[in-house]
Amino acid sequence: MMRFIILIGFAFLCSCGQETKQEAIVEKEVPIKYDMYVPSEMANLMNEMYNYKAELKSDILSGTVPTEFPEQFLKIHTAELSDFKDRTEAFEAVSKAFIEAEQRLFDSTATQSLETRFNTAVNLCISCHNMGCTGPIPRIQKLLIK
Repeated sequence: MMRFIILIGFAFLCSCGQETKQEAIVEKEVPIKYDMYVPSEMANLMNEMYNYKAELKSDILSGTVPTEFPEQFLKIHTAELSDFKDRTEAFEAVSKAFIEAEQRLFDSTATQSLETRFNTAVNLCISCHNMGCTGPIPRIQKLLIK
């Protein structure tokens, strides 16, 4: 009987020691650090442009003629790019052409149809994205008026 009590006591002591080891392991775990994506000023501007263009497409298809150029589009020349991007001469040329095409949407004396002028501006977005950041192209292509 005495041996039995000693064995139970020994088992109890051993189990207490294991809990301490497990607690020690838990304390040594390193907290998980999450890297949250923070869009650049340019990424935010591009999303604004996309939303505006989607609304404009809907307006054009319903017969509404745009009346006011969105001045925030001019930020394309100064907006901070993502860390891995550079403002190249090609980017500057295409962004300048995009602004000019966008301004032509509001030219009531233009000889091209509004749909053609709209698609020209959208195609300039696609051309620019073909030079580097190709991910958004399928989304941008949905803006084209067919």
